[in-house]
Amino acid sequence: MIRFATEANNPRMKQNLKKYWPHIAIGTGILALISAVVYYQFRQKEEVQMAFAPDSSIYSKKNYTNLVLDSAALATFYRLHLVADSIQKDVSEFYRKRAYQYAWFSENTLTNAALSYNSQREAYISDFADSSLYNAEIDSLLLEAKTVGKAFLTDPQRVQKLELLLTTSFFNYTNKAFTGTVKNPLDLEWFIPRKKKDYQALLDTLVSTKGSTIREPVNRYYTLLKDKLRIYRGIEKQGGWGSIDVPKKALKKEDSDSSLIEVKKTLVLMGDLKEFDSTAIFTDSLAMAVRRFQHRMGLAENGKIDANTATELNRPVSFRIRQIMLNMERLRWVPDEIEPNMLLVNIPEFKLHVFENSVQSWMCNVVVGKEATKTSIFKGNLSNVVLNPYWVVTNNIINNEMLPRLKQNPGYLARNNMEVVSGDKVLNPYSIKWNSYKKNIPYTIRQKPGKTNSLGKVKFLFPNNYSIYLHDTPSKNLFGETARAFSHGCIRVSEPERLALHLLKNTPAWDEKKLESVWATQKEKWITVRPSVPVYIVYFTAWVDYTGQLNFRNDLYGLDKTLSAEIFGEEKTIL
Repeated sequence: MIRFATEANNPRMKQNLKKYWPHIAIGTGILALISAVVYYQFRQKEEVQMAFAPDSSIYSKKNYTNLVLDSAALATFYRLHLVADSIQKDVSEFYRKRAYQYAWFSENTLTNAALSYNSQREAYISDFADSSLYNAEIDSLLLEAKTVGKAFLTDPQRVQKLELLLTTSFFNYTNKAFTGTVKNPLDLEWFIPRKKKDYQALLDTLVSTKGSTIREPVNRYYTLLKDKLRIYRGIEKQGGWGSIDVPKKALKKEDSDSSLIEVKKTLVLMGDLKEFDSTAIFTDSLAMAVRRFQHRMGLAENGKIDANTATELNRPVSFRIRQIMLNMERLRWVPDEIEPNMLLVNIPEFKLHVFENSVQSWMCNVVVGKEATKTSIFKGNLSNVVLNPYWVVTNNIINNEMLPRLKQNPGYLARNNMEVVSGDKVLNPYSIKWNSYKKNIPYTIRQKPGKTNSLGKVKFLFPNNYSIYLHDTPSKNLFGETARAFSHGCIRVSEPERLALHLLKNTPAWDEKKLESVWATQKEKWITVRPSVPVYIVYFTAWVDYTGQLNFRNDLYGLDKTLSAEIFGEEKTIL
């Protein structure tokens, strides 16, 4: 073409060009058209190949199968099966990233992944008695596909229907089994952030392997509790345990009573008593079993069947199953991987747990907030240990408790080792017209360091919006109570010195001797904790402890009731 353009400048060539131009123009046009068609087909082929290349940022770098969906089929399926918008989004994105190739079928057969997933879905339906995930069409089509084998693939419409039913079912299942209630946890008084889980990647992992089960995106405490749920489901299918008519007088070792036969049956089912004997005698082995049961329930471990123990024994298996399910729901909100070094306070248990390298190293008793002044559920990062702390009194306490007393006699402050501060200046409480205030005084009231200070010798600060922290207390007697909800919301620790040494272990200068020397001065001292330590304040009324024992506690703040109404409906609310 370049030569032709150049030779066209020759006069003779111009004459020939003029003579033969119609034929040349037609030929050139045909060549151009052929070139355009070839180029278009090449680009189309290239674009198709690009379109059907799986998204390598998420999915494995391979073509899965020659079975490909028409993207228009998705819209039709959504309309016919009333698929929720959120599920539509997940399904469409999943297929787009795998270039609309089928997930549950290979060229020759239904994959093992389909059978593996369906078994897991059926197990969930059984474990949680949740019929909302049951789908008769899936069961029918899967049975047909397994029965007739390759012949099933000869009906493209049925193959496509099963393909899309399984995928939409998968996202419904994972949202329910691993994310939990769609209600905002903040409305359920749970302020620990939830991380969104990537179920598209989870499904890709499942269908790209040879049918192994899904690695559940939940923490190990959820898995442990699920194992116990299955045990209790088995007990329920066998009829559960009966109610126990215990006499008003507590039963103890060597007593004889007909109710003890039913007690023994119940404790055998629960795993606290190893062997059943049909006598009506309170034996040594029964006393040990009762103590194990009391320990798991957070009761006084006296080995006697008293009123509190009888109440917990008489909780039916259905009650315990629902309790387990409610706490599995909460565990879906907890991060999959919890920090290996952390502090965890379980409010209904009245315990602080200290974890090092993902293993509980020790725990101690705590006092938490009363029903009227609940301890909030949240996560913080402990950054400061304060020795000989001032206690800065909150506005609520000033308004509701102190102000009426100050109006009667400002000497109340001196008697309680307190002072009034404005900026950096300490004021004379008698110079203030307390009667002119109904609430929210424009001053700070604080209690000075000392033996009577409400925070004791040390407090542990982790910035939060709830004005909650851990601290020592002069009221040590309260730690001996089995139910320890006495505070205004902050958390009192029974072993504050041990906790301080644990948190400052990375700062060798702060050993026990150095701490004692500062405590002797009664002067406030702030120490930075490096690195800061995560603190989880949680609310679990059922959990599996580090020994593998299933524990239950009472619903201290009524949060089980609220969550039960959300999950099961009002008619099944826990009482």
